[in-house]
Amino acid sequence: MNDNVSDIIDYYNREVDGEQMRLERHQLEYELTWRYLERYLPTAGAVLEIGSATGRYTVELARRGYAVTAVDLSPGLLERCQQNLRQAGLDGQVTLVLADARDLSPVAGVDFDAVLLMGPLYHLVVEADRHTALLQATRRLQTGGVLFSSFISRYGILGDLMRNVPQWIEQQEEVRSVLARGRDPEDYPRGGFRGYFARADEIPPLHAGVGLEMLALAGVEPAISADDESYNRLQGKQRQLWLDLLFQISQESSILAASSHLLYIGMKINRP
Repeated sequence: MNDNVSDIIDYYNREVDGEQMRLERHQLEYELTWRYLERYLPTAGAVLEIGSATGRYTVELARRGYAVTAVDLSPGLLERCQQNLRQAGLDGQVTLVLADARDLSPVAGVDFDAVLLMGPLYHLVVEADRHTALLQATRRLQTGGVLFSSFISRYGILGDLMRNVPQWIEQQEEVRSVLARGRDPEDYPRGGFRGYFARADEIPPLHAGVGLEMLALAGVEPAISADDESYNRLQGKQRQLWLDLLFQISQESSILAASSHLLYIGMKINRP
């Protein structure tokens, strides 16, 4: 492990409520991601979810009958995940594991049908750590199994920054560092959200290096930038039709990197 992520653990232990509500704010991200899960997940089987957070995907996966092992490095997030499972009547149906994505030795089993790595790669600012996390995940995936991984887009996130923290643009050293390297300067103070912002073109080769063949690379907020509220207000048939359209264009290369989050789907073709 090349980076000390104790500040990230502390951040999420403080931000449990915020993480619980994140996908309420970003409903298109959640619903479009589920379109891809429904397309590429096996109809049944064992799923390893690394970075389960408060369990928004965990609960639904368990409800649909998957045997889920949910992993997170934050005790606070795992505790809330357990509470959410209990409230859904799914207590005891999911195995919860406290672990770092770069060291999955606490996880039992190496024959998962699918792996969700939708969160940890946001925070691994060192490339070797991202490779390690993917390698750890892929080693626990059976050949032919499917991996889903999420990234924050280096350029797609700019709309959120402009809207929510417009003063960020005044920190020109940080702006230059994020654009050039996808991360804050080395001496940037820790304590808040510290992440890595990826370019779309770096994602496929990163996964190919651990024995995965790409099935899809999509933006999960295509064409809306930071305007989640307009989608969130949609109801009924209009919402369904807009979701159909945005799913249809979500792999369009001309807009891919403009999405705040990028979703990779790959199949394990050999042991890394």
